Amino acid sequence: MTNYRTALPQLNGNLFLTDGGLETTLIFKKGVTLPHFAAFDILNSEVGKQLMYEYYTDYIKIAKKNRTGFILESPTWRANSDWGEQMGYSGLSLALMNLKAIKLLEKIRQEYESKTNPIVISGCIGPRGDGYNPKHLMNSVEAENYHSTQIATFSETNADMITALTISYADEAIGIARAAKAYNIPVVISFTVETDGWLPSGESLKETIEWVDAATENSVAYYMLNCAHPSHFTKVLNKGESWLNRIHGIRANASSKSHAELDDSVTLDSGSPIKLGKEYRLLHNILPNLNILGGCCGTDHNHLTEIYKACSSKWHKVA
Repeated sequence: MTNYRTALPQLNGNLFLTDGGLETTLIFKKGVTLPHFAAFDILNSEVGKQLMYEYYTDYIKIAKKNRTGFILESPTWRANSDWGEQMGYSGLSLALMNLKAIKLLEKIRQEYESKTNPIVISGCIGPRGDGYNPKHLMNSVEAENYHSTQIATFSETNADMITALTISYADEAIGIARAAKAYNIPVVISFTVETDGWLPSGESLKETIEWVDAATENSVAYYMLNCAHPSHFTKVLNKGESWLNRIHGIRANASSKSHAELDDSVTLDSGSPIKLGKEYRLLHNILPNLNILGGCCGTDHNHLTEIYKACSSKWHKVA
């Protein structure tokens, strides 16, 4: 039985935290090899499961201490058909990995959830291709058919919602939203942008969100931005425009480098956690409904601590 599928608590405007850069933490700080950046693969071993458990609980303890909600995002960003096939997974074995990921999050929720710390489980899906460089674009019908496989699997679990991270063009977002609606599970779409604030496809963030809403009858629960530094997208967020009301979450990169620069980097650019927190705080002056805070590439629980410190005064005073 799901806890929140029919009423997501983060839509009430309370502060919710989520995790940071899962893959970069595992690779650069834990020494884990991740073929194709696929974190779900480590769930095949008991050591991997323990690493994943510790990764999530480092973040949940911040929420627990500060009495905020938390969104547990499954490590399944790469667990779709094309990427799974490259790693030798059959359709059945890939579905089992998605199920295994949600089971781990259920265990964590059972241990840590309380009345002051609601924990929402999200089945994470990623783009079919390279989110940084979308060479082969699907139309919305193709995207719906493609992503329905993973979404159908999550719909049969106790996941409360679906989150599509690092989406880089409108048609893929539309297809994901329609697939989620068909399986009666709430969906969140998180876009990524280049250093100029435009999607890698060349579409504008404003027009893309408006297109997706128009094409899906506003079925997306809310939107987020991830895998970009605040300096990349703040420039296209014009305060007072109505479309900004649809953005509820930010999962920014620690580094201000471009996607191409990050792809070529052999070291981790963690930036400054304190500075990143201040940049999140400035976003509150622009995004009236921003209440979901996390990180992406290069961030860890130290960044989330500083983001919380910088932003929490909107909800309550910091002790």
